[in-house]
Amino acid sequence: MSARFAHSMPFGAELRQDGTTRFRLWAPSHAEIGLVLDGRTDSPLPMTAREDGWFETVTDRAPAGTRYQYRLPDGLCVPDPASRFQPEDVNGPSQVVDPNAYEWRNTSWRGRPWEETILYELHIGCFTDEGTYDGVRRKLDHLAKLGVTAIEFLPLADFAGRRGWGYDGVLPYAPDDAYGAPDALKRLIDEAHERELMVFLDVVYNHFGPEGNYLSTYAKSFFTERHHTPWGAAINFDGKDARPVRDYFINNALYWLDEYRFDGLRFDAVHAIIDDSKPHILTELAETVRGRIESGSPGRHVHLVLENEANQAHRLGRDDAGLPPHFTAQWNDDFHNTAHALVTGERAGYYEDFADDSHGKLARSLADGFVYQGDPSPHQDGKIRGEASGHLPPQAFVSFLQNHDQVGNRAMGERLSALIPAERLKAITAVFLLTPQIPMLFMGEEWASDRPFNFFTDFHGELADAVREGRRKEFAGFAEFSDPEARKKIPDPNAESTFKGSKLDWDAATASGHAEWLDWYRTLIDIRSRLLVPRLAGLGSDSVAKVRGGSAIEAHWPFKDGGRLTLIANLGDEAVEGIEVPAVDPLFETGRSQGGQPAGGDLKSGRLGPWTVAWYITEPSGTV
Repeated sequence: MSARFAHSMPFGAELRQDGTTRFRLWAPSHAEIGLVLDGRTDSPLPMTAREDGWFETVTDRAPAGTRYQYRLPDGLCVPDPASRFQPEDVNGPSQVVDPNAYEWRNTSWRGRPWEETILYELHIGCFTDEGTYDGVRRKLDHLAKLGVTAIEFLPLADFAGRRGWGYDGVLPYAPDDAYGAPDALKRLIDEAHERELMVFLDVVYNHFGPEGNYLSTYAKSFFTERHHTPWGAAINFDGKDARPVRDYFINNALYWLDEYRFDGLRFDAVHAIIDDSKPHILTELAETVRGRIESGSPGRHVHLVLENEANQAHRLGRDDAGLPPHFTAQWNDDFHNTAHALVTGERAGYYEDFADDSHGKLARSLADGFVYQGDPSPHQDGKIRGEASGHLPPQAFVSFLQNHDQVGNRAMGERLSALIPAERLKAITAVFLLTPQIPMLFMGEEWASDRPFNFFTDFHGELADAVREGRRKEFAGFAEFSDPEARKKIPDPNAESTFKGSKLDWDAATASGHAEWLDWYRTLIDIRSRLLVPRLAGLGSDSVAKVRGGSAIEAHWPFKDGGRLTLIANLGDEAVEGIEVPAVDPLFETGRSQGGQPAGGDLKSGRLGPWTVAWYITEPSGTV
């Protein structure tokens, strides 16, 4: 059984049942707009001016596949800000797309409950040599066998050039043509669902990239000077003319969920979205998405995840049924930063906030989610950061040891496996993959890939120079790059070799030294899926964690039925004595020799060896 899905948008190019196409553009800065079809700039079709800055026309001369632009009074031709596809990149014409052309096969798919989520973040262009949607599709069996249950793509919104991370996108409705056509993306998602894999998309609603954004040329009020962001004037979510702007992004979220059947969205850097109105755009967006999905597709699971440096716990609240009325979870940078500082000893940059008492801070993150819950940040000159989060369930937090930011924003793009000994990596991995928080891997992490993941772009001229020099200046405060000659060794973001050097080496996955890591990750994920996930829905929020003997962490998460999940972990170089462990066999324990005997200490006698981790599930009293 097949089906077709399309999101009906109040703007852009919409094919209609009578064979015509409606074009609609918000251009309040102009009194007239023309529609150019297939490059015929000398004979644009006039568009009718409507109320509040809208222009519209309907024509039978623009079937699917037609390329079109909007012509401004000064003769400038611009792409559709709601373009569904840009076959000639961001400065070229848009293309009329028939969203109903693709027939979906896995129409009964409704997603998976959030507690089953094991995320895997990947970059379409670097995941395979092909760097396409089809390339990823051909690796879906690897991901299914690994045991992850959800894959997350870095942003796909069309950006300038043929390579980039995606955070400089300028056309949020157009999946970048560097990776393939829209139907190839749909086929990838369809086949992922066939393997019971959810698919998430990273979306950017806080800024537009520096090249190819024409909005200000015909809709100046799309932006506002009342607020400023690291990228300049803020997007106008709360001033005059804000309604079309808000609708533009709300419809974008619905579009990806409806038309492409994504199972979830990750919202980039929402702390940079400034909105003084009520309801906040994030609140309206979440309520609209959940209302539409629940009414249009009952029983479907859709997950909305934040990146939010402000640690705003109030956005992650639960209702009386334990469900999130707004956002499902947040990427927990506090967990990563503390774990990274602990295992590497690094304290430069933002690691300054996590390097002191890193064991205590990791314990707090395991129990409460956020480390900074209204505490002053030394790195930010004492700025108060965060809100209390101990009342939230562990599943409100996505934990990770690596991701595109934490690897790619290192000067040389090194992965964690290149920075620490194997025993440390095994120990911290055993902690994060079995914590009740939702775990996320970064592509290649599962076999300890030794390929770097660097920051890369495809800019030219002065913009390329500015990005290159800005990247090098960013690391001038780090001791190892204080010398200008050392900074010259930082890979040039605009060099194609930087991009190609960031692609995964799939031959390494089964090679000696990497295949063993792949088995390690599969083992931990299997334990999580079989023994932990079925209990997560019954987990309470009153968890506790404390430090023993300086480097050992003891954490407990009670189940609602009276049972308990327990972590005992020595994340240090010296053994710790006097540790009490549950009187049950461990769910998992590191440090065992080939014969099955503990190699890092005898836990039952109270001795916990260096970098040893053990997990236990204790059943309710009286349960066999």
